[in-house]
Amino acid sequence: MINRGRVVIAAAFGALGLGFLGYYFYASLDIPQLEKVQLDLTSVKVVEVNTIDNRANLEIRFLVTNPSEKTATISNINYELFVNGMDVGNGEYSTADISLPGRALIYPGNSIELTDVFNLVYTDQIADEYFAITNEEQVSYFAKGNISVESAWSIVEKEFESSLG
Repeated sequence: MINRGRVVIAAAFGALGLGFLGYYFYASLDIPQLEKVQLDLTSVKVVEVNTIDNRANLEIRFLVTNPSEKTATISNINYELFVNGMDVGNGEYSTADISLPGRALIYPGNSIELTDVFNLVYTDQIADEYFAITNEEQVSYFAKGNISVESAWSIVEKEFESSLG
């Protein structure tokens, strides 16, 4: 004989499992749309040069374009910056500590510009590049790294590469 209480509990767990599967399926529908988001390096500008500590702050601007049909936001951009082919360091733009409603939204078919401050530190290995940047000479920039694109339900990490100059 089947116990009625066990049937009710089994049915409740079955419905809960189907609910989780439905949520997972619904959340995964955003992933192909989020993968369409593109990131481009648009400008690098010297903001401050500290000649005592041999450091310079650079303003790095990224243009994030959302050609998809979903509103997205960027929680993190980790990147390596190259100047004239030489790796000059790593940078990070992060809004991970800001809740989703407080972040800059990238609406479908629109673009936004995100700004990061990159701390360039003089070393003997990058001396030529450091002085070219701080003297505001013509140089070529290249950035590569990972970007975290989020919607209300999903997150996608994708690689990017972009050059300037």
